[in-house]
Amino acid sequence: MVKNMMSAFAVLLVAATTVVAADAVEQVKLDDVQCVIASRDAQESKSADYKEGKVYFCCGGCAGKFAKTPEKFSVQANRQLVQTKQYEQKGCPFSGGEVNPETTLTVAGAKVAFCCNGCKGKVEGTEKDKQAELVFNDKAFSKGFEKKAKKSDS
Repeated sequence: MVKNMMSAFAVLLVAATTVVAADAVEQVKLDDVQCVIASRDAQESKSADYKEGKVYFCCGGCAGKFAKTPEKFSVQANRQLVQTKQYEQKGCPFSGGEVNPETTLTVAGAKVAFCCNGCKGKVEGTEKDKQAELVFNDKAFSKGFEKKAKKSDS
């Protein structure tokens, strides 16, 4: 009986902490955002910290898979950070150079621009299901994207 009460108290404490922490973070819009693991809608209540942001899942099972091997899902996690506007583009994912707004494409639900039509063409010439791997792998992600600066309260 005491164990059950302590377990219930621990669950309530974690839930309360999660609610308080969520209020401190900018609200993320999950419209049309899919789970990092499965092709289902992401839920705000199922998330994990990742690269100074949060990634979202459709269920606890997917969150558990991610927790075990986050590197296996880095492409989709990186894509989701951009799609949810927690990260913003700073340069071309291939060259790191300044982007040309006229070269913008939507890659796996996220808008991405490139420095030139040559870089854009690399993505356009690749099968749709492989485009995210080109643009959101860790190397390209570090060249092209950065954590969005928080709005100051001034």
